[in-house]
This record gives sequence, structure tokens and C-alpha cells, in this order.
Amino acid sequence: MTDPERASSAASADGLAALIARAAPDGRKPPVERWNPPDCGDLDMDIDPEGRWHYLGSPIGREALVRLFASVLKREGDRYVLVTPVEKVGIRVADAPFQAVEMHAEGDGAERRLTVRTNVGDLAEAGDDHRIRFVVDPRTDGLKPYLHVRAGLEARFTRALTHDLAALIEPGPDGGLGVWAGGVFHPLPEDAMDDGGATGDGEAGGTA
Repeated sequence: MTDPERASSAASADGLAALIARAAPDGRKPPVERWNPPDCGDLDMDIDPEGRWHYLGSPIGREALVRLFASVLKREGDRYVLVTPVEKVGIRVADAPFQAVEMHAEGDGAERRLTVRTNVGDLAEAGDDHRIRFVVDPRTDGLKPYLHVRAGLEARFTRALTHDLAALIEPGPDGGLGVWAGGVFHPLPEDAMDDGGATGDGEAGGTA
């Protein structure tokens, strides 16, 4: 990318941030579900596997700006877009767009309440509307848990939180393993216990 192109792209991102701020001046989450603007292509922005946002290949260091962009992130099929009242632009997401960084559990079994905070400030209580999804990482055979946060957007549990969540795994109504939260049993995949899984050296036992 040439210097003029880089400057133009940077100005585009700054303009997008300003537009988002004007669309939600009171600080509430913008109503992206009601916006259906023209598709303006892709922006050179990505979210890496650890939930870090990058623009033009460099990390976005301003947390307020990351949260602003996250507030207008939308999933359309397999594509992730930033949406404003007048345009939408695609960005790249390596894994899940958010990270689950803090968790509070109270109660046991079907009565357990599990509240999660993401790296961009979302709070979600696991349950029927916020399901926990477990997958087995094919590279490590370890568990990778995800929480549905909103509108198809998920948060991947950090390594530390994955260990905490693994401590809550127990048999469910049909004898399979999983985690109770919000009156819902969130099951592990059938292959989770094969040669590792929840008790192996992958995400739940180490890192993915």
C-alpha cells in the first residue's frame, strides 16, 4: 500500500469511528439490527485469534476505539461487517471476534448462574439465549469453549477461563458431560474425551 493509499484508508477509519459516535451519542449500543446500508467493500482491519484488533497491520491500542468498533460489529453468514446508518464494510476475524475474560459462577447444577464479561465490555449470562459451545481443537485435541454474546457473535474463553469452566464439567441428564448454566445443559461434543479433550493437554488442559 502506498503512502497516499494508507493515508486515505486511515482517514476512512477515522471517519467511520466519528460516524459511529454520532449515531449513538448517548453511549448506548447502536441499533445495528435496524441498519441496512449499502455494502462498501472491505476495510483493512482484522481481529486475531486472541481477540486483538488490528488496522493496516498495526494493533489498535485505544480501548475506547476498539469498543466503539465492536459495538457496530455484525455477522452476516460467514462474513463480519462494521455497520453504520450509511455504510457497511467487511473485516477479517481469525476465530471469534471477542474474548471471554472474566467469569462469575454461583449455585450448582441446573441452578447455576454463569455471568461472563468480554474484552470489549459485554456482559452475558449463559443460558438459553447465550449458549456455551464446545469444540475440540484438531491441532491439540483440547477443548475450545465459546459463548454466544449477541446476534451470532461469540466470545472465546481465554486459557485461564477455560480452566475455570472445565472445573464445572459434570454429567448431564443423558449421562454425557457438559456444563449447567442458566437452567440449560451445555454439552461437550462426543469426541471431547477421546485421547485428550477435556482432560488432555489442549485448551482445557493447557493451551490451543
